[in-house]
Amino acid sequence: MNRKIKLILLVFLLTLSFSCTEKKSIEKVKSEPELVVTPKTDTLKFTSGIRAIFQDSKGNYWFGSLQEGVAVYDGKSFSYFTRNDGLSDDQIHSIQEDKKGIIWFETQTGVSSYDGTKVTNHTKTKNENSQNIFPIQSNDDKESKWMKSDTDLWFEAGNNPGVYRYDGQQLHYLAFPPQKNLDPKNNLFAVTDISKGKNNMIWFGTYTGVLGYNGRDFTIINNETLGLDRKIEPLHIRSIYEDSKDRLWIGNNGIGILLKEKESIINFSKKHHLIHPNSKRNGEKSPEGTLEHVFVIAEDHKGNIWFGDRDAGIWKFDGKQFQNYTQKDGLTNDFVLSIYVDYNKELWFGMADGKIYKFDGKSFEKQF
Repeated sequence: MNRKIKLILLVFLLTLSFSCTEKKSIEKVKSEPELVVTPKTDTLKFTSGIRAIFQDSKGNYWFGSLQEGVAVYDGKSFSYFTRNDGLSDDQIHSIQEDKKGIIWFETQTGVSSYDGTKVTNHTKTKNENSQNIFPIQSNDDKESKWMKSDTDLWFEAGNNPGVYRYDGQQLHYLAFPPQKNLDPKNNLFAVTDISKGKNNMIWFGTYTGVLGYNGRDFTIINNETLGLDRKIEPLHIRSIYEDSKDRLWIGNNGIGILLKEKESIINFSKKHHLIHPNSKRNGEKSPEGTLEHVFVIAEDHKGNIWFGDRDAGIWKFDGKQFQNYTQKDGLTNDFVLSIYVDYNKELWFGMADGKIYKFDGKSFEKQF
């Protein structure tokens, strides 16, 4: 009889132990951060364009606007940050995260960060409410000469002819060395886009050309390199992107897409008859079915290249064929400012009218 009682007690204890272990396992799974957007209970209040989209390591989505600061969405509601909260400017160009989990904002006039508690401005600003201004090292200093590492964050430097580099400890301003072959007046205009590539290369797009930096030397791509006449086809670079096949895509505001593949450089838009024959390249609106004013370029997990055009909506290139999405396909606007691939490999699109779309593989669903 005693043996039966002991056996029953042993079975009971084993069952209880397994139940507790299973409960702890379930609780552990539940505590992991979700990387999906839950049913929306709030609406984004931005009315200006969405210049930047970013998902942080916790799964929150950040949206940078053209005039109204930045918003963060936690899956249920939005929080907003503007110059009144310490941002250097309300026009947001890009959003990044460092290895410490700090969120960084590149604005029209400088660089700011958010540590989860407060916004810190790292550049000089006219905003009197920003009390946390950190000094920037210039490359006139010995500590701020041109160099790079894989964990660096890079930012545009407003109207200055250079960039900001954050090395994990300090923000440095690095002025580009003068390049006579890039601009006849020996001046480099401000950076318009930055793309990290392979082989330790980082690309900087400017109004007058592209500079590539590998940690040692600069590579220059200008009108002369491309065989373009400055008077007829002036470079006005708005976007650059190096894809998984080491191809460099250069988006212009007027002459379309330029494609650098190994030593070959072609006008991709012209080759595929996506430049209108009567295009004046003077800023006038381009007709539908063209790819002339390209403000953003991205690549999805399948290797498709996506282009956001100023006048002709969203373009997808699968390596052989093109597909064009416009207001006829349900978009509220044909001016695309940002494209972003999140942790779930889903594509997000920010439009000039403040709307945000997500592509499900077949159609576009308006998120906000």
